[in-house]
Amino acid sequence: MHYIELLILLLSFLLFLSLGVPVAYSIGLSALFTLAISIGLSDSATTLSQRMVTSLDSFSLLAVPFFILSGQLMNKGGIALRLVDFAKVMVGRFPGGLAFVNIIACMLFGAISGSAVAAASAIGGFMNERMEKEGYDKSFGAAVNITSATTGLIIPPSNILIIYSLASGGVSIAALFIAGYIPGILMGLALMLVAAVYSIIKKYPVDKTVHISQFFRKFLSAFPSLFLLVIVIGGIIAGIFTATEASAIAVVYTLILAFVYKEISWKEVPGILLETVKTTSIVLLLIATSIGMSWVMSFENIPQDISDSLLSISDNPIVILIIINLILLFVGVFMDMTPAVLIFTPIFLPVVTNLGMDPVHFGIIMIMNLCIGLCTPPVGSVLFVGCGVAEISIQKVVRPLLPFFLMMLVVLLLVTLFPELSLWLPSLFDL
Repeated sequence: MHYIELLILLLSFLLFLSLGVPVAYSIGLSALFTLAISIGLSDSATTLSQRMVTSLDSFSLLAVPFFILSGQLMNKGGIALRLVDFAKVMVGRFPGGLAFVNIIACMLFGAISGSAVAAASAIGGFMNERMEKEGYDKSFGAAVNITSATTGLIIPPSNILIIYSLASGGVSIAALFIAGYIPGILMGLALMLVAAVYSIIKKYPVDKTVHISQFFRKFLSAFPSLFLLVIVIGGIIAGIFTATEASAIAVVYTLILAFVYKEISWKEVPGILLETVKTTSIVLLLIATSIGMSWVMSFENIPQDISDSLLSISDNPIVILIIINLILLFVGVFMDMTPAVLIFTPIFLPVVTNLGMDPVHFGIIMIMNLCIGLCTPPVGSVLFVGCGVAEISIQKVVRPLLPFFLMMLVVLLLVTLFPELSLWLPSLFDL
């Protein structure tokens, strides 16, 4: 095993992170120093630069900026408010009704926008204040918002599933999208169960102002937003357009919708485009450096060595999957989701495929693992955004977060042990 190369890669990466170097630069520099051992610093710099540039030459990656832009338009286009109102009519009268509203709205908005951060900020901006006024603890409201925002990364369309497809060497994006529905909905229902028990114990009030007679009116108001899911996913499944083309259609649709709702004006469009460019540049830099590191690891034969080591522990697929889950949970605590997917997919995917596991199933498991990491310090972006929107410290949110974490782990275990939960729908559509 290439112990020296692996040690240099890990230690240099951790050193740069501890010094406050941004994650993308830490990844790139640690990959550079590792490769320099084999071919020298000058040649490694040239080779790594070429790999980073060519890694971005991908038609599938065009979907990332388009979905980011559509998410920005949804965030500012009045879509979040309509989804909240629709969710409130559906579940507002149940115990913990406003917590249910928060969860369902995050699921819907996250699924439409494909962004957990956007869901946490958009839905949290509406719901945190409402929940506090109704008598809910601010920390509980923030915990609900933070954990439920991650469901949008499992329920399609999702940028991170597109990135996993790229890292895995071409697993069907359509199959990944369809595979995410049942696990994502199951995760949302599990979070609602926790919220209901917590609300009953705390005796939170029930919203009696909501009437089922309002359902049809609120549904019509939210329908244009919800119809985007039908257009994007339906078009991909039917073979009318690719995921990349669907992302461009999503931008046009949400732009028209935002103007119909009269929530944005032409003067705001340049600012939205600028914000999209900033976010896209960060994501693409992470993608480039992460793929560069993945190539360096392959060059040094590190994934094969790790694969052999794992398979030497046991030939039982369940044991190996549990080990991989524990590693990914640990990785998710310290690394952002995009580089984690790009770096660890080439390492673990050969292991699980050797054991007969479907790459689509593994992709859903990996994303669910890393979604939990988004809610944990020190790198949890959704945790920071959720606490920032709620104007509360992380320390106060940790305690109410724990039961939600536990339920997320239970759902992860179920999806891991029962592949049918993620593979049934793709098989139904012959994907």
